[in-house]
Amino acid sequence: MATQTVEFQFLTGLKRPIFRNARLRGSWDHHGRYADDWTETPMQAETGEDGCPSFRATIPLDLADADKTFRWGVVLDGPQGSNFWGIPTEVPDHASAERYRQLRLHGTGTPQTERYYFTYARRLGANKHFATASTTPSLRFAVWAPNARSVEAVFGDPAHGYIADDGSGIDPTQPVVALSRLPDGIWEGVLDMDFEAAKSRPYMYRIVNAQGQTVYRTDIFSRSQIGKGDINPARGSWLGTPDTLDGTISCSVVIDPDVVRHDFHSTPVGATPDLIPAKAFWAGEFTSGLPVPNNLKELVIYELHIGSLGFGSNDSGNLGDALAFLDHLVDLGVNAVELLPMAEFNGDASWGYGNSHHFTIESSAGGRDKYRHFVRACHQRGIAVLQDVVYNHYAPDAERAEWQYDSTAPEQNIYYWYEGDSSHYHLPDGRPFPDGGYLDNGSTGYTPRFREEVVRQQFISAAAFLIEEMHVDGLRVDLTQAIHRDNALHANGHSVGTANAFGQKLLREWSRTLRMIRPNVMLVAEDHTGWDAVTKPPAQGGLGFDATWELAFYHHLVGDSEMGGERACLLKRAGFGSNEPLPMDQFAGALYASQHKQVVFHESHDEAGNAAGTARTMVVAVNGAPLVGITRTAAEARSRLCFGLSLLSAGTPMFFMGEEIGATKPYTFNNFRQHREDILGERHGNGQALFHFYQDLLTLNHRLEAVRSLNIDILHLSNPNRVIAFKRWNGDDQVIIAASFNNTPFADGYVVTKDLLAIPNAGWKEVFNSDAAPYGGQNTGNQGAIIPSSQGHINVTLPANGFVVLVKQ
Repeated sequence: MATQTVEFQFLTGLKRPIFRNARLRGSWDHHGRYADDWTETPMQAETGEDGCPSFRATIPLDLADADKTFRWGVVLDGPQGSNFWGIPTEVPDHASAERYRQLRLHGTGTPQTERYYFTYARRLGANKHFATASTTPSLRFAVWAPNARSVEAVFGDPAHGYIADDGSGIDPTQPVVALSRLPDGIWEGVLDMDFEAAKSRPYMYRIVNAQGQTVYRTDIFSRSQIGKGDINPARGSWLGTPDTLDGTISCSVVIDPDVVRHDFHSTPVGATPDLIPAKAFWAGEFTSGLPVPNNLKELVIYELHIGSLGFGSNDSGNLGDALAFLDHLVDLGVNAVELLPMAEFNGDASWGYGNSHHFTIESSAGGRDKYRHFVRACHQRGIAVLQDVVYNHYAPDAERAEWQYDSTAPEQNIYYWYEGDSSHYHLPDGRPFPDGGYLDNGSTGYTPRFREEVVRQQFISAAAFLIEEMHVDGLRVDLTQAIHRDNALHANGHSVGTANAFGQKLLREWSRTLRMIRPNVMLVAEDHTGWDAVTKPPAQGGLGFDATWELAFYHHLVGDSEMGGERACLLKRAGFGSNEPLPMDQFAGALYASQHKQVVFHESHDEAGNAAGTARTMVVAVNGAPLVGITRTAAEARSRLCFGLSLLSAGTPMFFMGEEIGATKPYTFNNFRQHREDILGERHGNGQALFHFYQDLLTLNHRLEAVRSLNIDILHLSNPNRVIAFKRWNGDDQVIIAASFNNTPFADGYVVTKDLLAIPNAGWKEVFNSDAAPYGGQNTGNQGAIIPSSQGHINVTLPANGFVVLVKQ
């Protein structure tokens, strides 16, 4: 029989050998004929041309089946267990979640190669290339540009780090690398130069696009972008210095991902950095006896914007400031830090929610090596690191990164979803409206082209980079509903179901891939849809997240945002100072729901002054009244109460930086530098008492297993009295929290009633009182006495605008 030899390759793109015992499975029998019953063949482990572990097997397939479409995949052993399916990528059909690769025989009789890239981390970009039997790598460029007529890699002048649209800035002393087009639209080329010699060189892609125009583009998969500033030379004056450039439009940089700068401090200009292997760098990552938590229910998360550090400086904060801030977090008692986005963004005065290069750590913050030093320092202190990532849109001003990468035709704008033919869109007056085919999703910028596997892999592989190379413990994905639900045609606002389906496909592939690398990775979605599939595993039709950011909890508890709608808004209402009834029953629903895989908070970056109507907790607590005397006392009491209700809920608690010292200045996307507060100074000044409260309550939280469980029961609520009481438990360990927004204490006691099952006959001891004198309170409480409960009743002394914690004895 006539056969076609097919070589199957499974390339991990990961330096660490996490997979083993790979077996090829395919829709053929032992004779190489097409079959519905798949056969299994062992694969040979080897090192791929990218220097990463890979697996290979060769199968002769019968050319009599050249008209058939074969299916195949790989079974692996690894971190996830044994015999798991190694293809997280779904088929390119919006209606199917099946996972396999497919091929048709070329029919030429010559050897055929089929490759599957588990990640694109070292497939695209400027990477090491190991030729056959070579131990010294050269440099390989690869870029996706399916509409390009030709592609070359050109090097820039390191003194400037920018190549203009007319080509000025190219280093004439360096070679030009011509890239060849592969069938899948990827262009690649190898520079016959030792990788070490090419390292740290700036480069760009010179592309002749579909219209025959020559354009210069950055590398979407680059690991470093030159520039710490916000200057785009094409739009204004520029002195020619690399640091002042906007990194989204400047040269990319050849980076060796397998080494790390030994020291945190930057290397002086002209000096050779002291580099060590990444494996050696991470060898001292952990401290014996001080484990890093890896389960969301164990976390208390401190949301940190690094740019808002650097107290007393005119510049944005950086990773050096963040490293110096870690001792404060240790003193405070949090065990997880969530960073606002750190991928390359415009300028340095940004929150980072418009990214352009997802493998790059923002240069103005310190870059990739300093980021690794920061993560290691967190882990050495027992602090987990969660990173905020953004996949729902790109940087709005990234004309050299994603926009019209290889064609000016909207239909061929490869990183953006486009529907139909651009010539078919018109404004009501008949004028052409080519932008009408793009999709909006409630974000700034158009929807990414999720139907393209390369686009999905850009986000997936960048997440794998953060987990595997940067050692991040978890990821929080920005506004996931924009990805899986809200895609609508720009022309008329009509929903585009296929885009939503491919957005769901992205999120399933993303979570599958990450859990194959690290099964205990913590994944959080900012999702406000209430769709229960968000936190179900992909195998059950879900998206694979561990928890969602629960904005409803905040709206019910604090509620100063104009987007809160008909929510309880307890703090906002209490801030007016009167004592009318509060809708405690509405908040009770959100409190009870916190057990259902939620991250809850009383303040986040969005609600600390940026969203319409919002302000810091201390300000909302007294309706903006001057924070002096009795007004400040009331503000601190209500702020303590809000943090307590969040921390002691059944959700994973989080709070925004500065809450622990009573920050008052508005936090907005465009003036955070002007409004930052000296957290380190205030903890010893006006915020001293509040900081002490946070410390003690966090210590209690870590000590009581009952409040770290998911068990919660609402024991009592009263809208007229503005009181709520609830129970937390773990086995026989039981805790009652009684809280009041009433401006008058219940000094003679308040009777909480449920039933014997909820409040068993026992003695209960007050172990925490938010109104204690060291916190600035009035010391109204139960003074450590054992309080008896009988027949489902317990009489508790309750402070004004405060709470007490009782533990069953």
